[in-house]
Amino acid sequence: MLRIAVVYPELLGTYGDGGNALVLERRLAWRGMDVEMVEVLLGTPVPEQCDLYVIGGGEDSAQLQALAELRRGTGLQSAIGRGAPVLAVCAGLQILGASLTDREGVVHAGLDLVDATTTRLDRRAVGEVVAVPRAELGLPTLLGFENHAGATRLGPAALPLAAVDQGVGNGDGEPRGEGLVQGSVIATYLHGPVLARNPALADLLLSRACGRTLSDLADPHEAAARAAMQSRLSRGRRRTVSTAPLG
Repeated sequence: MLRIAVVYPELLGTYGDGGNALVLERRLAWRGMDVEMVEVLLGTPVPEQCDLYVIGGGEDSAQLQALAELRRGTGLQSAIGRGAPVLAVCAGLQILGASLTDREGVVHAGLDLVDATTTRLDRRAVGEVVAVPRAELGLPTLLGFENHAGATRLGPAALPLAAVDQGVGNGDGEPRGEGLVQGSVIATYLHGPVLARNPALADLLLSRACGRTLSDLADPHEAAARAAMQSRLSRGRRRTVSTAPLG
């Protein structure tokens, strides 16, 4: 049985991020595989021995509360240390880095589990994202929705998950990167939820958790939905950033 930990869903689940766990559970069930979903609620230690960990996004106050809670324990740190696959979205990405800056300009130490630092964008990034993933991941184009004020710069130990074709992504200058890959961690700014819009990414995480390549579900509805979304985005392709200043 595969055990999937959903970390602080009551804090880190904005913009549909809670749906990522449901996607993982369903894609295992459709293959006839057993799964145990472990909801790690606030005040509960993160278990060290789950097979896959999911961390979502949240507003600044929720993000800092989750960070403080994670710092009290070592479960997530130990899991990443032994190579357990992790998906971290938006605030989750920032929490795993070395530091992050809140809306007041205060710098907070992160968990320092990935080589990334997050400061603030001049203007909030809001809109659809199209990004081309690293070739070695074997993934199709990534689609998602970003809504964040973070500018995340990667250090040498981390690599961008994808190159941005449309949108802002990490906000780290040119060329524009989206998310990061480091060891067993895959992190992204994409909501949607990201795994519903990118099922191949879900299967990559599940394959890593299972230690083997999973059978292809070959869902025609899934393929049609992605094709329709890509067609819509290609017709109205533009970089979208809100005009309102941060605050």
